[in-house]
Amino acid sequence: MEAALGISTLAAAVIAVTAVAGRLRLPAPLVLMVVGIAASFIPWIPEIHLTPELVLLGLLPPLLYATAIRSSVVDFRAQAATIGLLSVGMVVVTALGVGLLVWLLLPIPFAAAFAFGAVIAPPDAVAATSVARRVGLPRRLVTLLEGESLFNDATAITCLRVGILTLGAGVSVAEVGLAFLVAAGGGVLIGLLVAWLAGLLRRRITSPALDNAISLLLPFVAYLPAEELGVGHFHASGVIAVVTAGLIIGHKAPVVQTAQSRLSERMNWTTIQFVLENAVFLLIGLQARWILADLIATDLAVGTVIAVCAAALGGAILIRMAMVWVFRLTLLRRDGGQSRAGAAETMIIGWAGMRGVVTLAAAFVLPESIRYRPVLVFAAMVVTAGSLLLQGLTLPALARRTGLRGPDAREDALQAASVLQKSSRAALSRLDEITEDTDSAETLLQLRERISQRTNAIWERLGASSDVETPAEEYRRLRLATLQTERETVLRIRAHGKIDHEVIDDVLYSLDVEESMLTVLAEQSDDVAVDEPLTAPDRIAAGCEHLAEAPSVIKPDGPGYCLDCEREGTRTVHLRLCLTCGNVGCCDSSPAQHSRRHWKQTGHVVMRSFEQGESWRWCFVDERLG
Repeated sequence: MEAALGISTLAAAVIAVTAVAGRLRLPAPLVLMVVGIAASFIPWIPEIHLTPELVLLGLLPPLLYATAIRSSVVDFRAQAATIGLLSVGMVVVTALGVGLLVWLLLPIPFAAAFAFGAVIAPPDAVAATSVARRVGLPRRLVTLLEGESLFNDATAITCLRVGILTLGAGVSVAEVGLAFLVAAGGGVLIGLLVAWLAGLLRRRITSPALDNAISLLLPFVAYLPAEELGVGHFHASGVIAVVTAGLIIGHKAPVVQTAQSRLSERMNWTTIQFVLENAVFLLIGLQARWILADLIATDLAVGTVIAVCAAALGGAILIRMAMVWVFRLTLLRRDGGQSRAGAAETMIIGWAGMRGVVTLAAAFVLPESIRYRPVLVFAAMVVTAGSLLLQGLTLPALARRTGLRGPDAREDALQAASVLQKSSRAALSRLDEITEDTDSAETLLQLRERISQRTNAIWERLGASSDVETPAEEYRRLRLATLQTERETVLRIRAHGKIDHEVIDDVLYSLDVEESMLTVLAEQSDDVAVDEPLTAPDRIAAGCEHLAEAPSVIKPDGPGYCLDCEREGTRTVHLRLCLTCGNVGCCDSSPAQHSRRHWKQTGHVVMRSFEQGESWRWCFVDERLG
């Protein structure tokens, strides 16, 4: 009963504090940790010990897996060298640097100091990415921080194991190399094997419930065997196994899972991740009272304790800042490694080194035989709390001062529209191929309209002159209202009890799926920068000879609005400018599609958006942005 009450209270506190932090626009991890620290000193709250087994076996695998399945293999591959430097090189250098500082301050063996350095070396995946996304950093920076945080725990745990082994017996350089080889190689092999087996199973499963039950097991299926597999004292990395499996499983999900399974799994892991990652920071804070009590029991002078904590926190921050600048030539390489990281990006990466639950859990792994172990555990707590408070609270201001911005919703819509335009064209071509003489014209017309409407709804998110409701917005408003009426009617029928419950549930589920499809675009952030013209991103704006030959701007031929719409009495949604003759026509979301009609009649293939704040171009033939 006490355990159930404790878990319920913990979950309720997490939900309440997170909700309040959101309203106050404060980072939830920081608020939860502060609340936990304060709560730990309340007498009637029982003392809670966060054991290494609970964190490393119970919390870490699902948290890593939840992040990995939503990460991009393609983006990770593009920044593999940089992620490798940060997740391996940075951790090793930090462990050595902080270990040296602590060794100079405390009368303990260097191996013990190195093990402590490994404890505080890895930034936390949850803290880094949650703060980074809240701040609104560019996606490439979030991907880099996420990749580093996913893999650096493996390096840190391996360094910790090497340090602990060195305390008992000498470890040669060859054995250190073997430790890293076994950790990385073994973890990758097991992760690949788990991902392959998961793919085999999921191709044969159509039940979303069964598929999601398997999904809940996968992080532990990858983590536990990896931690058992090893050579001598050295083990494969469960962290790398989970991350590898998660990345590949997430990448293959559209091929091996049903759509219903993917929707269900996404919601399940989003909920699990929300509860666990926020509970972790509350639990970190709740450790404060007993960690401080153990510290007081030692005979070390207060000044020395303060010096150790300051050296650990300051060393971890300064070493990261210095090493990031050393790595600057290879950070954030794009387009085959031809560009360098800017000073602003480098500064943000260096400052986004918040520590989290792995640091505190790894501190508990330090052997009891180490002299002044309570001091090291307390220092780990200080580094975790200090980095979250110092760096987490100042990172938003630093991002604003450097001028770095998060994803622009207009650019996202432009890219999504480009992708959907091509996929819709392929779908329409396929429809032509599979159409039979017996298929009704009404059905074919309805299919073509639905395929086109989905793409047009994305295009309509562009354009600054959207004071008038677009067709997609109009449809969404009316359909949401009618869906609500349908749902109310179904609920009244359910109340009579004459229709089977399963039938009612299926109908309600179908209405919910349609409503979610309608609302997903409406929920996109409107907080976008409009002071710079919207252009096609460089990485997708190449490869079309028509765009290469066309000018970027041309004088409009006429008054600057769609004359065809005026003559025909049709509605204009957005305007497009022909870059050959200057004709101004309406977009594909407009009923008459005069810009497209102009292309078909004249063969002028390149147009440009004629909306305020937009300068992107489009080739009708190749269907490419420029």
